[in-house]
Amino acid sequence: MSKQETSVRVAVVQAGAVPFDTEACVDKAIGLIGEASGLGAKVMVFPEAFIPGYPKGVNYGLVVGARDPAGREEFRLYLDAAIDVPGPQTQRLGEAAAAHGAYVVIGVIERDGGTCHCTVLFFGPDGALLGKHRKLMPTVMERVIWGFGDGSTLTVVDSPYGRIGSVICWENYMPMLRMAMYSKNVALYCAPTADDRDTWIASMQHIALEGRCFVLTACQFLRKKDFPDTVRVSLGDSPEAVLMRGGSAIINPLGQVLAGPHFGSETILTAELDLKDIGRGKFDFDVTGHYSRPDVFQLSVNEAPMKPVSVNRP
Repeated sequence: MSKQETSVRVAVVQAGAVPFDTEACVDKAIGLIGEASGLGAKVMVFPEAFIPGYPKGVNYGLVVGARDPAGREEFRLYLDAAIDVPGPQTQRLGEAAAAHGAYVVIGVIERDGGTCHCTVLFFGPDGALLGKHRKLMPTVMERVIWGFGDGSTLTVVDSPYGRIGSVICWENYMPMLRMAMYSKNVALYCAPTADDRDTWIASMQHIALEGRCFVLTACQFLRKKDFPDTVRVSLGDSPEAVLMRGGSAIINPLGQVLAGPHFGSETILTAELDLKDIGRGKFDFDVTGHYSRPDVFQLSVNEAPMKPVSVNRP
C-alpha cells in the first residue's frame, strides 16, 4: 500500500439516477466521476442504488396476500436492469476510476440469479474492483424486491487515506453493525442513502462522533419524471414532483459538518479532510478501544458466507 497520507480531497455526488436504464446510469456515473476529479477529489461517494436507480414510489402492485401481473412485469424490468458483479458495467466503472486515479464508492443493484441485492462497490485508482458490501437489512418494502446480505461482505478496503467502508441507508440505525465496522478501524465511513429527511444529518453527525471517523453521505435528487412510463410511480402529483431532495454531506470526526447538507438540486460537494483529526478525536473516545468494556459487553460477528446450497464433491 502507498504511504499514509495526511490529507485528501473527497466528494459526495448528489445526482439522480436514470431509473431502470442501466447504461444511461453508467454513462452518467462516468461523467460525474470526471466532474468530481476536476474538483480535485481522490475519493468519491455516490448514492444508494445509483445504478439502475432507487424505485422510490414504485409499489409493484403489492397488497398483503396478492400480486398483480403489472407488478410482476415491473419487477422483471428491474431485475433485467440490475448488474452482474463483476460484469461489463463494473468494467466501465473501473476504467473511469483508473482514468482519474480515484477511489469510487457507488451504490448499485446487483443481480444474483433471480434476486436483486442493494450493493455498494469499491473501485481503486488502478481500476480494480476492490470489494462490495451487500445491504444486510432492506427497509420495509425494499424486502420485497431486494434480498438480504450476509456477514461476508462487511467490507473495508485499505487506502493511503485510511480504511474505507460503507454502511447503506437504514443499516446505519443498526448499532451492532456500526460497532462491527468501527472495529475494522474505518477512517472514511461512506453512507450512501435514499433518506432525505431532516433527521438524517443528525444521525450522520452522531456516527462521526461515535466512530471518530469522517462520514461521507450521498443521497439522490430525483423527480417523478425521471422514471420511465413502463413503471407506475404512486408518489408525486406531477412529473416535476421531487421524490428525493438530497441532503448529502461530509462530516468530520468531531461531528462538524464540512459540506452540506444540500437540498433541492444535483450537486457535487467536496471537502479537504485533515486525516490527523481522526487521532485527535480518539484522544477522548475510541469506541472499540479504551472506551469499550469487553468485560461487560462483547459482540460476536459471523462473517461466513451463508449459502442456501452446499455441494461436497469427492
